Amino acid sequence: MTAPRIGPLTGTLILDFTTLLPGPMATLLLAEAGAEVYKIERPGTGEDMRAFAPDWGRDSANFALLNRGKKSLALDLKSKVDIARLRSLLARCDVIVEQFRPGVMERLGLGYADVRAINPRAIYCSISGYGQTGPKREVAGHDVNYMGDSGLLALSLGTTAQPVLPPALIADIAGGTYPAVVNILLALKDRERTGTGTHLDIAMADGVFAFTYWAMAQGQATGVWPGSGDGLLTGGGPRYRLYPTRDGRFAAVGAIEQKFWIAFTAAIGLDAALVEDTRDPTATTAAVAAIIASRTADHWRPIFASADCCCTIVATLQEAMADPHFQARGLFSERVRNEAGAEMTALPVPIAAHLRPALGQPSGAPPLGANNADLDA
Repeated sequence: MTAPRIGPLTGTLILDFTTLLPGPMATLLLAEAGAEVYKIERPGTGEDMRAFAPDWGRDSANFALLNRGKKSLALDLKSKVDIARLRSLLARCDVIVEQFRPGVMERLGLGYADVRAINPRAIYCSISGYGQTGPKREVAGHDVNYMGDSGLLALSLGTTAQPVLPPALIADIAGGTYPAVVNILLALKDRERTGTGTHLDIAMADGVFAFTYWAMAQGQATGVWPGSGDGLLTGGGPRYRLYPTRDGRFAAVGAIEQKFWIAFTAAIGLDAALVEDTRDPTATTAAVAAIIASRTADHWRPIFASADCCCTIVATLQEAMADPHFQARGLFSERVRNEAGAEMTALPVPIAAHLRPALGQPSGAPPLGANNADLDA
């Protein structure tokens, strides 16, 4: 009989007080590495993501993807009785992740000082929009607000006639989820040395600034700060931008380096006088756009592949999930299952396959309160 696989976080107990995206995705990653995650939810309805569209059986498809492999406790955090029932888990947990506005957990008697009094080894991770300190600590916000306040959104806004929103919740995931996971793992490692836990203050708005590195460097070094769409990486030149094809698809051109630019311009047959794009970038961009627009995506796809010039046809998500490359890497091999036995592709997570003990075993998100009996065991 084969022994069960052990993950690097097997034996790590995590209490998850979070909702929606940043915290749940963070604890999903930790669960995929073997951690035991108890999701604490309000009785009756559970966390908000359970009710999001589209439905997939009992709960939403979003909830299923973000919460597979976890356990659920339905508790009224305003009830002293329910808080008392949590005490045994609080006393032995390794990590607490919470996502309330600053001050809420303290008012519930579950703040860092409260937890530390009964479990000084606990890693306490607070994820919020603007952090636990500072003038904006209690300001309400969502992803677009955090990106807007950090200056990232201003680098690629589209036009006043047609403003453009990024297709990803960058602040939630890159400013909240990933910094939370990184710092939790660092804190667990540090606890091996110190024997004590710590309080992690993860602010989603703070985390977004890492993505402005090139604009921050340019502005501080030259005094000329990039505006909307005029930077190297935001379409300010011909080498890095999206060009429509004749059939309404898009060519994603990333031919920044000279060798790739030469290969790209040769592949499309750009006039030699326009290859030196520093002379008249606008004219070069217009000429490239006209050439790309003269042919379909299927015409350009093999040409770009043969030229090896950092240029591809933008795939739809459905096409990407069927791409033989990603299929060969097993990116979509994991499955999530609902209470009716229906399955769909699980959310790929950036945890190495050999560090994921449950690999290959379909699992589902927990029914609300499915593990309440654990509190009385």
